[in-house]
Amino acid sequence: MSTHPSTISRRKFLQTGALLSSGLLISFTIPQVGRLARIAGGAPAEPFVPNAYLHIAPDNVMTVMLSHVEMGQGIWTTLPMLLADELDADLKSIRVMHGSIDKAFNHTVHGIMITGGSTTTWSEFDRYRKAGAAARIMLTQAAASRVGIPVENCKTENGYVIAGNQKFSYGELAAEAAKLSVPVDIPLRPAAEWKYIGKGAKRLDAPEKTNGTARFGMDVQFPGLLTAVVAHSPVFGGKVRSYDASNTLKVPGVRKVVEIPTGVAVIADHYWAAIQGRKALQVTWNEGPGAQLNSREQAARYRKLAQSDGMPAQKKGDATAALAKASKAITAEYVFPYLAHAPMEPLNVTVKLGDNACEIWTGTQLPTIDQVTAAQILGLKPEQVKINIPFLGGGFGRRASPASDFVSEAAYIAKASDTRFIKMVRSREDDLKAGYYRPFYVHKVQVALGPDGMPVAWRHNIVGQSILAGTPFSVTIKNGIDDTSVEGTSGSPYFSSIPDHFVGLTTTSEVMPVLWFRSVGNSHTAFVMETMIDELAHEAGTDPVNYRRRLFKEHKRHLGVLDLVAEKGNWAAAPPAGRYKGIAVHEAFGSFVAMIAEVSIQNEKVRVHKVDCAIDCGLVVNPDGVRAQMESGVIFGLTMALYGELALENGRLQQSNFYDYRMVRMNESPEINVYVMNSTEKLGGVGECGVPTVAPAIANAVFAATGRRIYDLPFMNIPLKARV
Repeated sequence: MSTHPSTISRRKFLQTGALLSSGLLISFTIPQVGRLARIAGGAPAEPFVPNAYLHIAPDNVMTVMLSHVEMGQGIWTTLPMLLADELDADLKSIRVMHGSIDKAFNHTVHGIMITGGSTTTWSEFDRYRKAGAAARIMLTQAAASRVGIPVENCKTENGYVIAGNQKFSYGELAAEAAKLSVPVDIPLRPAAEWKYIGKGAKRLDAPEKTNGTARFGMDVQFPGLLTAVVAHSPVFGGKVRSYDASNTLKVPGVRKVVEIPTGVAVIADHYWAAIQGRKALQVTWNEGPGAQLNSREQAARYRKLAQSDGMPAQKKGDATAALAKASKAITAEYVFPYLAHAPMEPLNVTVKLGDNACEIWTGTQLPTIDQVTAAQILGLKPEQVKINIPFLGGGFGRRASPASDFVSEAAYIAKASDTRFIKMVRSREDDLKAGYYRPFYVHKVQVALGPDGMPVAWRHNIVGQSILAGTPFSVTIKNGIDDTSVEGTSGSPYFSSIPDHFVGLTTTSEVMPVLWFRSVGNSHTAFVMETMIDELAHEAGTDPVNYRRRLFKEHKRHLGVLDLVAEKGNWAAAPPAGRYKGIAVHEAFGSFVAMIAEVSIQNEKVRVHKVDCAIDCGLVVNPDGVRAQMESGVIFGLTMALYGELALENGRLQQSNFYDYRMVRMNESPEINVYVMNSTEKLGGVGECGVPTVAPAIANAVFAATGRRIYDLPFMNIPLKARV
């Protein structure tokens, strides 16, 4: 946990060019070509490096560099698919590596090296295809020149150029192609010629992730590397008043104890010694105002704030006046607790300090910001800090910290270490209790119904912390509105047919550090919108699917996934005895998802048996990857719905590990069916859009089963009884 919102100023962030977008850098030469050639086993002959994303060694080893990081979402395969299609190469023969920090790898919109927001595939769709096409053109030109025939008489085929009656591998042409100018006008192949895009491919990272050779941050080991763990305040915002390390230093293997801004670090020869040393450490804390934070009190305080209108995020007409005149209205309050990201691999950072240089190994979604932050702490220039990125054992937003909290913590420890070569490790308990969280939110919704049962007025107030306030990304907050707090509500298609509506936001300030979470604001807004629409349909005496169809009549993509899942999930047919169905539809990250959940009530708890899911994410690059991400989103959303809750008493989190912060287990997994729409629409994201609809679909099924509306999550806190 960092007690500071951010370790880099907005001014410094802008000075580093972090908010400047970068276009196609087709002529940029990849860093460390020599190192890549050695890794690939290349001969002394000149390699072919037409751009930052592709390297072809003379021995025909082709390496694709990723401008984003692989954390389970499948881009280790998707980005090479884009490039391989235009390069006309065998996808199975391609090696993949994470790119180093460089402007060439900056996000095409955000202008820094970042992975998040389900943006990777659509942001790189053209850039990686153009990179492959440029290389193919140059290789073809090299072959034509070698044989002495017009380039029009040459063609490529699966990693080879066929020039007349001769055939050359790309590696054979590498040295000659490297001497040519990179083409400026780069035509791309029509969809009819795609070999991989839209067809699917086996994951390129599957072999090493199944045979144990994949390297994650936790796997990083070197001779002389020490291990460090940190004692954090039991209360958020707390500071060290004093500490006694005399007993800690008696523990065999403990080397040093140092105070850092976030607590007290124990540095030892290995993890066991560091943990035992921390247990022996005596720390007196100045807990500060965070010791007053209690979840029940926070909910009551937020409920009171939700009675009044917040800053307008969306407004049309006069919702308050319309509600006052309405003959029929529904009011509901929703409470959403703090949530932890809980990635499978807890946070860890390895730092090696040298003379005027630093090398860092960590799984990060924001390497550019981490580099700048570490440089500031260590008194170096950003270019003197090298970030090595292994595979990420899950992220969900936790490894995209604008405060660089875990990297800065490791940098401070290394700076104070005698060896200046440390690996900071957080246990699962450390990760849960000293991390960043999905904010706590309260919604209050008032909806008036017209004579036809359709909504005519909607007043909606949201109360919660801002994810962006106090970070470099706060520049995106406009008129007091952090869009990440209201997305999924503001701009909802349901409002287009409601003459009087209002969405307001009241932003609170708490000591709890908050961060984006998989699906971000949609993780709570979709639940409110979709359960409220279901409630309105019930009040109107209308089938929930037909009710939504009326509201979606001007929104064809929402309607498309609704109709598809209703057909494939057999909505019209009665489920097996004792089971009940619920539905939800939501747009997030440019993709449209509809789900049907089939549940039963067992021992006063909900049991989810089946989830049918339809998605329209526009043009599909890897259908297998889309299905995998939707299945992943269902499991993630199911965990959030059934068990997700961090509770505070006297400023202390009551959960610490998976035994009291439950994950859905294999025996609880429902049958999941995913239906991917054949679409030519603009590409959307798929890593996060599967999460928002899960909880409301279950809640709506629970209502069908019990007659009880669910307004607070998680479900485990609510005893349920099936209808008699």
